[in-house]
Amino acid sequence: MKKIVTISREFGAGGGTIGYRLSEETGLEYYDKELILMRAGKGNVDLYSLIKWDESVPINFGFTQSLFDFYNRPLSERIFQAQKETIQQVGEKGNCIIVGRNANTILKEYDKTLHVFIHASIDFRLARMKKEMPDQTDQQILDRIRRVDKQRKKYCTYHTHTEFGDSRYYDVCLDSSRFGIDRCVEILKEMILE
Repeated sequence: MKKIVTISREFGAGGGTIGYRLSEETGLEYYDKELILMRAGKGNVDLYSLIKWDESVPINFGFTQSLFDFYNRPLSERIFQAQKETIQQVGEKGNCIIVGRNANTILKEYDKTLHVFIHASIDFRLARMKKEMPDQTDQQILDRIRRVDKQRKKYCTYHTHTEFGDSRYYDVCLDSSRFGIDRCVEILKEMILE
């Protein structure tokens, strides 16, 4: 049995839902953004800063990548370090599913792991998010999907020097728009329990 499952996902593709259902069906403990941030907030970074700067990179990243950005880089680095230490502590315990937070890279050397990437077509993601954000227009939702995906890609590149969504960094990549949420859960459950 796999003792650690990490799930990276495109915004709206259902990775969190899949992770939560896998947790219920396998008995593995579930960790997502909120739980990781709460645990990391018990360290030397205040919870407000964790939430405000979550998945942020210094403003000039991608342009000058200055080593002398004293205002943004140290806080971003401390927040990532606090989350990394928390994820490693959770990984040491094992028997867990961790959604997001670049856990696949942080725990890449751990035994009995399954690193998953969930992606989907833009139409599928829009339809799912319309249910979550009924007061927003299709264009507002599409803008949010693109903004969150872009933010996750930059964050992943900046902190892990890997590429978000690149199949080389995962054991399995699933298209939830092709298989559906239920089938993705079944496929991953089989892999976890083998």
